[in-house]
Amino acid sequence: MAYSRLRRRSDQRKALLRDLVTDLILNGQIETTLAKAKELKRLADKMVTLGKTNTLHSRRMAASFIRFEKDEEGKFAIQKLFDEIAPKFKDRNGGYTRVLKTGFRRGDAAPMAIISWVE
Repeated sequence: MAYSRLRRRSDQRKALLRDLVTDLILNGQIETTLAKAKELKRLADKMVTLGKTNTLHSRRMAASFIRFEKDEEGKFAIQKLFDEIAPKFKDRNGGYTRVLKTGFRRGDAAPMAIISWVE
């Protein structure tokens, strides 16, 4: 898959996007720069599509990308994706996340955005 470069080497970029997808699944919304949020939207929508098929193959594909971290209740991110998030979108064909611009960051004036799941 071709990613936006985000001024990083490929291994750093993949690690960053894996962390962002995992945090979005665990927390429901995150605040990041606009460029990272736009790139994260593509990957998060792909993970929900894998979650909707819910086969062994789709679980392994998602597990190869999502980090094995737990939320406050002790559920792994992959469990939360397949058990809670994906069933909410079973009647929806894409567009599972929204990106809201919030302004500019103090210090370097980078455009910031909040990315969250569509309810």
